Amino acid sequence: MQRELMDTIEEVLDEKVRPMLALHDGDLSITGFEDGVLRVRLTGGCGGCPSADLVTEPLIDQEIRAAIPEVKEVIVVSGVSDSLLGQARALMGLR
Repeated sequence: MQRELMDTIEEVLDEKVRPMLALHDGDLSITGFEDGVLRVRLTGGCGGCPSADLVTEPLIDQEIRAAIPEVKEVIVVSGVSDSLLGQARALMGLR
C-alpha cells in the first residue's frame, strides 16, 4: 500500500507540480511521508527561494491533497540538503 501511494504521489508531482516548478528552473524531492504529512525539498532554482513559503508550498499542498486524500498536509522542508553540505565540505577539504 505504501509503495503504491508513493507512486501515486510521484505521478501527481510529475503531472501537476514539477511542470510548474520547471518554469522557474526548479524541482523537488520527497524527503518523507509519515502520518499523512508529505515533506518535500525544493531544488534547483526553487531551492531557497523566499516565495516558497508564501506561494509554492500552498500550491503544492493544494494539488497533492486534491488528488490524494491520504495526504493531509504538505510541508516544504527548508535548509541545506545533506548532499550539498557534503559537496561544500569536500570543496573546503573537510570531511
